[in-house]
Amino acid sequence: MHKGYLITASFLGALAVVLGAFGAHGLKKIVPQESLVTFDTAVRYQFYHVFALALTGILYAQAGNPLVKTAGILFIIGMLFFSGSLYLLTYKTATQAGGLGWVGPITPIGGALLVAGWVCLALGLGKGLPQQ
Repeated sequence: MHKGYLITASFLGALAVVLGAFGAHGLKKIVPQESLVTFDTAVRYQFYHVFALALTGILYAQAGNPLVKTAGILFIIGMLFFSGSLYLLTYKTATQAGGLGWVGPITPIGGALLVAGWVCLALGLGKGLPQQ
């Protein structure tokens, strides 16, 4: 599982770089400043949690604790819900697409999943890392 987390973190990190560059260079031409801030928040939190996921993969290889494994799952789903919903909200603004009213309430669910990931990581490490 740790290798899967590291590979997933690598791809999500690459995606964050691409989306960040798009936001910095192309997006500002088509959305208002408020939407750029939203998009930037999505990219930043994705990057933070890419590093958290990579750390989780490394630590899971050492600890093997189920809570550490759960932390990785929560980080992935949390990024999808939190950052993904903010990306969709920016898309909605850019295209004036309708029918995406359900997206806004997804963001705090994603945030809660990210927090839960950090809590699981802390609890799992408290129980699972070998003492040196």
